[in-house]
Amino acid sequence: MVFRNKAKGTKYENELYEKLVGAGYRCIRCAGSGTKTESNADLIAGKKGKKYAIEAKSSKKPVKYITKEQIDRFITFSEIFGLKPVIAVRFNRLGWFFINPRDMEDSGKNWVINESIIRKKGKRFAQFFEEDIKTQQSLKVDKDIILDEKELDMLTSSDIDDEPN
Repeated sequence: MVFRNKAKGTKYENELYEKLVGAGYRCIRCAGSGTKTESNADLIAGKKGKKYAIEAKSSKKPVKYITKEQIDRFITFSEIFGLKPVIAVRFNRLGWFFINPRDMEDSGKNWVINESIIRKKGKRFAQFFEEDIKTQQSLKVDKDIILDEKELDMLTSSDIDDEPN
């Protein structure tokens, strides 16, 4: 049973890996994810200006429990490396959703993600990653419009002021 669950987890990690690569992210699967206490994330993905630690989970049921210890290690790992922590959860009939670990509910011994939480706080792949892309694009537009002092000096230098007779 454990081997089948590990194989299923690996299958879904690979599926998510392919989605990320297809969206232009550089991505690696962490060796030993899910089997070693030193491996605290399943995937690390990045694109210029965006870096994520991703913990991937899947469930046949519309609920997933994750131990508090695992989430604590995951968040600490993310902070050490300057990565944004993301829980990617795949419910069989609903597909992939992405959620901040801090948006999960406390069930006492575990953190829980269920359909209700996902519908309120979770985002689909395109929603989650497009939001970051839109933020980058708006910053780029602002940078193109706003001139720094050096650029302003170049535009107002005497070379430009000299008009031909």
